[in-house]
Amino acid sequence: MDDLIRVLVVDDSAFMRYTVAKYLATDPDIDVVGSARDGVDALSKVSSLKPDVVTLDVEMPKMDGLTALKHIMAKQPTPVVMLSSLTQKGTRTTIRALMRGAVDFVAKPSAKANTRTVMKELISKVKAASGVRSSSSTLTYTEQSRSKQKSVGLRPFNKGDPLVIIGTSTGGPRALQDVLSSLPANLVAAVLVVQHMPAGFTRSLASRLNEISPLTIQEAIGGDRLAQGLVLLAPGDYHLVFKDYKRVTLNRGPRRRHVRPSTDVTMESAVRFHGSSLIGVILTGMGSDGTDGARMIKQVGGRIIAQDKSTSVVYGMPRSVVEAGLADRVVPLSAIASTLADFLK
Repeated sequence: MDDLIRVLVVDDSAFMRYTVAKYLATDPDIDVVGSARDGVDALSKVSSLKPDVVTLDVEMPKMDGLTALKHIMAKQPTPVVMLSSLTQKGTRTTIRALMRGAVDFVAKPSAKANTRTVMKELISKVKAASGVRSSSSTLTYTEQSRSKQKSVGLRPFNKGDPLVIIGTSTGGPRALQDVLSSLPANLVAAVLVVQHMPAGFTRSLASRLNEISPLTIQEAIGGDRLAQGLVLLAPGDYHLVFKDYKRVTLNRGPRRRHVRPSTDVTMESAVRFHGSSLIGVILTGMGSDGTDGARMIKQVGGRIIAQDKSTSVVYGMPRSVVEAGLADRVVPLSAIASTLADFLK
């Protein structure tokens, strides 16, 4: 029975502790080894129980989830899946948690009707999180401080200018923080980012990334125009596609590979207008979104960069691209920005 995933459930609500533990226990691969009512209690039990995965509430008394996460990552790095409310404060805090080392998050059910769906998602994410326990180096990460004021304004985007499309899922917020804070303010390209994330969270992610990057980063809205130095982030639950070579629009078309927004959808739309000036970047994430899009980019003469296995929280999306023979370069996270800069010379 040693191969069971040992889980510690942390929540200040006795009802939520019971509900989460009950649903997790229905999975034959999971063993709920304990529960904790706040961050202080959680730190003690992480130390004594040594769980494989922790589910951690964001908002708690005594010590909140963000503070508890910081201590867990410093003292005993353990994969953490956050449980977040959909409030504005909750979404902001969740994004910070992901940047401080949480593997993933689940939005708490807003009504009884979707409790079962949310708990099914939680089980899936707990299982995925357990897979990163042997590579704890991917868990420890220093959160970037706020960037100085933007030193270079946006510049016009012309036909034929480079366009970078970044696709990512699990582990993406931290990876994006690293890449986007390392790119130069005078980047001679426009950038689109597709991060698998529910509606309500992508705006908080864009806001936080904008604080730590010399580039201008914002959640995309229909009609946005590309610009050099501008990063547009696909909003949760919407595909980001092109209206013409410099204008984007949003739609709620069918999910691709079970996700919306989809990296494949954005890349395939971009190929029509941008051809060989495209650079695709596939970062850490579950599944294989981005492989079909990368193939189309390669067919029109564009290039692909993939994150390597050792620095990926989940080596799913990059692995799919690499195994398909589509990656021009496979590099650690710390080298993504410099590799991109080389491609843009």
